[in-house]
Amino acid sequence: MAGFDQRVPALVDISMVAHPSLTLLVDLSEGAGPVHDTDGGRVHGSVAVGLIPGGLRVSGPTAERCRCLQIRLSPVAAATVLDASTELVGTVVTLTDVWGRDAARTENRLRAATSWNERFTIAADVLGRRLNARPPLDREVVAAWGRIQAVRGQLRVGDLASEVGWSRKRLWSRFRSQIGLTPKHAARLVRFDHAAHLLAAGDATARVAAVSGYADQSHLHREIRAFTDATPAALAAAPWLGFDDIAWPASSGPPSSRDSP
Repeated sequence: MAGFDQRVPALVDISMVAHPSLTLLVDLSEGAGPVHDTDGGRVHGSVAVGLIPGGLRVSGPTAERCRCLQIRLSPVAAATVLDASTELVGTVVTLTDVWGRDAARTENRLRAATSWNERFTIAADVLGRRLNARPPLDREVVAAWGRIQAVRGQLRVGDLASEVGWSRKRLWSRFRSQIGLTPKHAARLVRFDHAAHLLAAGDATARVAAVSGYADQSHLHREIRAFTDATPAALAAAPWLGFDDIAWPASSGPPSSRDSP
């Protein structure tokens, strides 16, 4: 989890970058809240963002001060706390769509909280009470997702199937039905995420392509286009990635909050 509380321009237009997690954005600002535009339409206020939403942008008029709680759930975790998590792939829906009446109650509790630590505690409590709301994933699927993350998407699906003791066909079928992506697509997303953060950190495109497992720079360019419809230079400068080093430090630790005057 990460909390944001900062002054923003009266009008914002920020492209969100695909990430290997399902993201909950709980809008705690005063007023109507931002608009989330996607290839499939637009949603106001608090939302649940599935894996690989197409053309996702946060835009429109905003309150003078933006306050937002962002929660990232791995697909494995999301499967146990969200309704129909696999159906969210490629989409953005309201928080009510996945949490029902709990969404409004949770928003009210978070708005009434007086500190970010209190908000993090409330959110953790809500998530904790929803654990195991759905049947658990196959342990082989959980292991496969963990392995994809560990090697940053650089592996062959056949090798992955052998590691978990399944046939390639069975892994493809079970993984897709429980995660929402095929193993190959999931690996591409994780690899892209690693490359995107290296570019945002200032690494040269050629080096990023090499260390991230792409055949060459052209291959990296194609993947960036596929996930963002942007150039490597534009992706490196994306504000959404710029927040990550502060809000999501690489080292483990407590949730973070970002406050600015």
